[in-house]
Amino acid sequence: MKPTIKAFVFDVYGTLFDVHSVKTACDEQFPGKGEQISQAWRTKQLDYFFTRHIMGRYEDFSVVTRDALRYALSAAEVTWTAETEDALIATYAKLSPYEEVADVLHQLHHKQTIVLSNGTDAMLEELIHNAGFTDLFDELVSIDGIKKAKPSPAAYMHWFKNSGLKRDEVLFLSSNGWDIAGAKNFGFHTAWINRNGKPVDMPDLAPDAVYEDLSGILEWVTDEAAWP
Repeated sequence: MKPTIKAFVFDVYGTLFDVHSVKTACDEQFPGKGEQISQAWRTKQLDYFFTRHIMGRYEDFSVVTRDALRYALSAAEVTWTAETEDALIATYAKLSPYEEVADVLHQLHHKQTIVLSNGTDAMLEELIHNAGFTDLFDELVSIDGIKKAKPSPAAYMHWFKNSGLKRDEVLFLSSNGWDIAGAKNFGFHTAWINRNGKPVDMPDLAPDAVYEDLSGILEWVTDEAAWP
């Protein structure tokens, strides 16, 4: 039996946009250290966000993004100014979308398309606007409104409760294994955008489909929709 997908719900960071496109700006500020700073920045961003959430000390994604940058710069043993810090933070509003994203979103024009992200409203609106994607989404939803981060069930419910849909009418898409597990646990169909060929994080909550990039999800809107 094939699923009838009415809404495509997208994670943002690492799924639609390359978080490591900040490497160029980091290299310009600190030659030869862009890769190191970029990797540490992303790792610590997630560490800080989830650790604070678990401890009941929630901070929004913009705060932890700046804190993570400061850690990454310290770990790289560089000296920086407030102006340099602000310049690097500004790159998060201009992350590079993956090359197939615009085409895929245009092909989904007849379906509901939603962003559901741990990013703040302001971060999401600016990033999507700068990429020219504003008209390609029906909703941009931040979990900051309830301060319950993905992959908690409350985060997925934050959008879903007013959607008017059934859970099996939703396809959730993310490049983050923990996010796919969370959405699967909630009851959504899931497609993991596994750009780096990683193993499945949680086999008991495995994705319904795995693709190298977003182009694969178009199978879900044709008569040949891939369904086990």
